[in-house]
Amino acid sequence: MRITGGQARGIPLVAPKGNAVRPATDGMRQAVFSSIGHRVPDAWFLDLFAGSGAYGLEALSRGAPGGVWVEKNRQAADCIRRNLAAVTKSLGRDESGTKIVSADATTVPWPLADAPSIVFIDPPYEIIEEVAPILFAKLSILLADQPDPLVVFEMPGEIELAPSGWTCAKRLGKGAHQPSVGLFLRETT
Repeated sequence: MRITGGQARGIPLVAPKGNAVRPATDGMRQAVFSSIGHRVPDAWFLDLFAGSGAYGLEALSRGAPGGVWVEKNRQAADCIRRNLAAVTKSLGRDESGTKIVSADATTVPWPLADAPSIVFIDPPYEIIEEVAPILFAKLSILLADQPDPLVVFEMPGEIELAPSGWTCAKRLGKGAHQPSVGLFLRETT
């Protein structure tokens, strides 16, 4: 697993051993960033259920000034710290503007920092239908002042989300039981 694009392209990423996390594949991240690349430079991000931190780290490599990772698994949070150090070293910058929060993404008090314009969500697949309504409701409040927020939500292909106030503008990935990503935009009134 590596950073797939940007200034830190090729930097290897570590993930905890075992099945504590399911890192986003290089191919899926590449597809996501091919679709949203124009939004990333100068965008602050929030990476929920961050795992190895790959989505947020990819955003840093591609020009995001900073953001917040939220991950409750201690081993995974330690991997994010190691990965962040490697990516920022490759970028020739320090870790200012970044924060790693060890907490449950559904119960952590928001806001954690300035409101992001991009939110990455990659929860364990078995809890998606339970947590998605909670997360989108919180994001509607958190992102209320953002002019055009984007939520990048990874889920299996057979799950269809229709959160109130949001629309899935694009779906990446195909097939039931295969990873896919929904790109959600706030509905305009």
